[in-house]
Amino acid sequence: MSVPSPARPPEARQSIELASARGRRIVLAAVLGSGVALLDGSVVNIALPAIGRDLGGGLVVQQWVLDGYLLSLSALLLLGGVLGDRYGRRLVFSIGLVAFTLASLACGLAPTGPALIVARLVQGVGGALLVPGSLALIDASLRSDDRGRAVGLWAGLTGVASAIGPFVGGWLVVAASWRWVFFLNLPLTAAALWVTLRHVPESRDPSAPARLDLAGAAAITLGLTGLTYTMIEFPSTGWTTRTIVAIAVGVLGLVAFPVIEARSRAPLLPLDVFRSRQFTGANLTTFTVYASLGGALFLVALQLQQSLGYSALVAGVATLPITVLMLLLSSRMGAFAQRVGPRAPMTLGPLVAGVGLALMSRIVPGASYWTVILPAVAIFGLGLTITVAPLTSTVLASVPEHQVGTASGVNNAVARTASLLAVAVLPPLAGISTHGGPLGPGFSRAMLIAAGLCGLGGVIALLTVRRGVAVTTNPLPGVRQACQHPCTRRPAEEARTRS
Repeated sequence: MSVPSPARPPEARQSIELASARGRRIVLAAVLGSGVALLDGSVVNIALPAIGRDLGGGLVVQQWVLDGYLLSLSALLLLGGVLGDRYGRRLVFSIGLVAFTLASLACGLAPTGPALIVARLVQGVGGALLVPGSLALIDASLRSDDRGRAVGLWAGLTGVASAIGPFVGGWLVVAASWRWVFFLNLPLTAAALWVTLRHVPESRDPSAPARLDLAGAAAITLGLTGLTYTMIEFPSTGWTTRTIVAIAVGVLGLVAFPVIEARSRAPLLPLDVFRSRQFTGANLTTFTVYASLGGALFLVALQLQQSLGYSALVAGVATLPITVLMLLLSSRMGAFAQRVGPRAPMTLGPLVAGVGLALMSRIVPGASYWTVILPAVAIFGLGLTITVAPLTSTVLASVPEHQVGTASGVNNAVARTASLLAVAVLPPLAGISTHGGPLGPGFSRAMLIAAGLCGLGGVIALLTVRRGVAVTTNPLPGVRQACQHPCTRRPAEEARTRS
């Protein structure tokens, strides 16, 4: 067992062996920390109808329960990576665990919809501190020869967490209460915190900027908050003083953000990464695909329960084939992309996923699971499987090596923001009622809109991605394999965010 000397400065890279007891516990801490965020994300969708029945508020509250978390997570993700680099990855990761734990407890005890939404916002802040640091702990602590195997182990275990999430969430809602979806986090985060404080060494980046880009973080937070508030509230309230102020703040924040980043000495988002046409195109593809993914899965969970009368457990199992296909076929699709280049799968994958979404428009009351729902879900999952692996690798291969961490962080933030906006925009755009009952004909329109958006992602990839670009560039051996599930992909990329 190779243990770093206590005299070594915290900036020095550790060289702990994966086979050692301490090495395995470092991986365990990373798995528990990221796994709890993944599990939480996959179970809350299933719990939304029960939350709506208990706390009221209709579709608006259900949207905010999802978007509250995504909002703070998306806005603060890059800042969370910088904080870990500057103040210590173990310290910031531990603070994230504490924040996530307390917020999960508050979610489970929330007496009203607004209280739950506030707790979800705090959960997102905790996630923004957790997610970038998860694999950064492995990268900074384990010896280089073991990092690939450690990341592969991380990917497998967190993939299992994602796969069982819908089933566990549905079972908890049926057997106990939606509140246990959040209480489930408590023992997991407590164990992660204990292992982290006891076994994970501290590490920092000596080249981390002395100044934090707080102005940039504030601008993007205000921008996304104002825009999201307007999109969710406007269909039910119309143009009020609040919505007018919110849209004004949102627009000003989003306009100010690139101006601030262009002038900052240590920007959260270096704008020069967008000089690469391929990087820009891959992120536009990410935005369209993950917008359709986030919006569709949000509405399908509601449609199955509120319109078709499925229980939470059955609804969770009904969408499980998406995750199963991703876990079983992603490695093969990654190998295929290595042989033929990323443009073909990045074009074909979104088109196939779009066909699956179009078929989901037929999920209406009276529809058979075996002839309607299962084929739609399976084709959608197959399309995502074709898309995700080459999409991730293309983003990483489209920038110089010293910008790989930044590129992965940007791509993750784009994916989260796309889901955030889709959950806010898609229901009113499709004419879905906000009263919280059956979704009506608006659901089918929403699925067709999502299908068109997904297909647009394939067209963007066709026009922007070079046919022969390498797809093997990766900051850590084994990260590519960890990036092939739409849930597990994102924390894997963030391992090197600002590292």
